[in-house]
Amino acid sequence: QVQLVESGGGSVQAGDSLRLSCIASGRTFSRYAMGWFRQAPGNEREFVAAISSSGTITYYADSVKGRFTISRDNAKNTVYLQMNSLKPEDTAVYYCATDRRPYYSGSDYRTEVINYWGQGTQVTVSS
Repeated sequence: QVQLVESGGGSVQAGDSLRLSCIASGRTFSRYAMGWFRQAPGNEREFVAAISSSGTITYYADSVKGRFTISRDNAKNTVYLQMNSLKPEDTAVYYCATDRRPYYSGSDYRTEVINYWGQGTQVTVSS
């Protein structure tokens, strides 16, 4: 059974940085793409970033491009989301996510293709 456990959320000021981590277990981590999504109150859950199984290909939502960086350490079964220049509109619960397609790039990551979700970690950015 795949389990995803996020950590690293918190309350920060606009312009600050945070790094989220997600530790995965239950299968061979290095075979699968990983992603981050977020959901603000009253909004749909939305795609933030994805990374291929090898870590060589990354994708970002336009709203975070240039500010957020997704990375992974396959030896530690961990995916990260480095968030810089945070804005109040980044306030949301952030979820780690993955699917069942081995050696996939993650290029089409959206909620409909995700099979596994973490419990979420709250990020609050105040102005």
